[in-house]
Amino acid sequence: MIAHNDGLNTLDQSIPDPDDYALALRHAPRIRFDTREPFMPSVVGYTVFRDSGPSPSFPRDITLNGEAKTVIEYAIWWDWDIQHLYELEHIWVWLDENDNVIASEASWHGGLHPMVDENGNPPMEHGRVTVYSESGKHAFAPSPAWLLERAPRTRQSCGPKAGRMGVLVTPLFEGKIASRTPLANRAVHSYLQCHAFEPSFEYNKVFDLESVVHVPWAQLQAWIPQRVAWWADELVRTLPPNRQHLYNIAHRGASAYAPENSLDAFRKAAEMGSDLVEVDIRFTADGVAVVTHDQTLKRVYGINGAVSDLTLEELYAITPEGMARVPTFEEVAAICHELQLGLYLDIKEVNLETTPQILETLKRYGLLKYSIAGSFVATWVADIKAMEPNLFTSILFGATNVDPVALAKSVQCDYVHPCWERRAMEPHKLLTPEWIKRVHDAGLGIVCWHEERPSEIAALRALGVDAICSDMPDLLATYPAFCD
Repeated sequence: MIAHNDGLNTLDQSIPDPDDYALALRHAPRIRFDTREPFMPSVVGYTVFRDSGPSPSFPRDITLNGEAKTVIEYAIWWDWDIQHLYELEHIWVWLDENDNVIASEASWHGGLHPMVDENGNPPMEHGRVTVYSESGKHAFAPSPAWLLERAPRTRQSCGPKAGRMGVLVTPLFEGKIASRTPLANRAVHSYLQCHAFEPSFEYNKVFDLESVVHVPWAQLQAWIPQRVAWWADELVRTLPPNRQHLYNIAHRGASAYAPENSLDAFRKAAEMGSDLVEVDIRFTADGVAVVTHDQTLKRVYGINGAVSDLTLEELYAITPEGMARVPTFEEVAAICHELQLGLYLDIKEVNLETTPQILETLKRYGLLKYSIAGSFVATWVADIKAMEPNLFTSILFGATNVDPVALAKSVQCDYVHPCWERRAMEPHKLLTPEWIKRVHDAGLGIVCWHEERPSEIAALRALGVDAICSDMPDLLATYPAFCD
């Protein structure tokens, strides 16, 4: 496991206003954590409001009026959320003119809620605001009841989906954190899977925020990017690629067990531990994005006709009875959001009219940062990256004499995807350790497909590729060896 470097020696801990510092410590909240919670806060960035104004660390305004004379904003830093590198949550404590607590609020999955007990008062223990922290995820609630309502999703987040989000970059740090790369995401994913746990939903671990370093928010904000960079670099440097989590990409869903590109195939992929599902996107005559591989309907549906010649309504009408109809991309994105699956998009068509529709759907369902868009057509890959720099892209190629690094750099993509299964019975023999190292040294991830032979999967895993597509994703679902 990685030796922990607390990193606080690089944090500016000077106190420019002793009165604000003393006030923040005096009212520092208490947090009740799950008994099995692996991660505790390490730094608090505080802001004291004596006048109304915008928060410097959260998308909200503070408005002081009436009884409220002062607000203390606590921006609470963890190195880890169970699903991603770094966590920043907030608690607000409202004070009257005598510095008595009169109200409290706290963050909750991007929003905020009042913290009130059953009597409508701020939840207090030993004279401090006391809140409950969601297991692994750290969103705050005034009582355990809120957290128990999310138990099924919390179990997924803390267990099979641990590490799914890789390196987090929120709007607050866009352009400041540059550590979200394919290699860092995979290393973070692997590290956090070693900390996966079954929540107890008992909140007996009490943590007093007064016990950690408090600094003005501006000093914490300046430190966070370098802290994230340290962790990302350290994990990539120390975790061997061939012992990390292998990204499990279900090829057209779990297509060996359910009709390809069907909603049932995607549900089955989730059951089998897939991280992403590979899908093929085409467009109907009326411009609706649908998920199907072939340009025509002959192979899958046994009927003549091209997808692009039919409206969505016509496509539904000619689907043989008893067969799963072609899903829209909207439906696929919705189910992937529900199942916490990413998408590997095999792009069949790109143009200025249709591509924004795909990108907008990914954004609407929160999938943009968990997806990859790939194509054999280099210009398409370059166009997509130009349209949406935050979407990872992949260049597919079949020739064995291609320089993968030069090709990837030419289209500014993040992954290379050698499609050599048509050229060799044992594709792994075309991937030398030197080839792998050169690609990884360039900061690029490596995707292979599609493979259903356990011996070939084992050989590719041993080489250290980052992801494999398979019709049988159950063959890929294993935890990283370095946890042992």
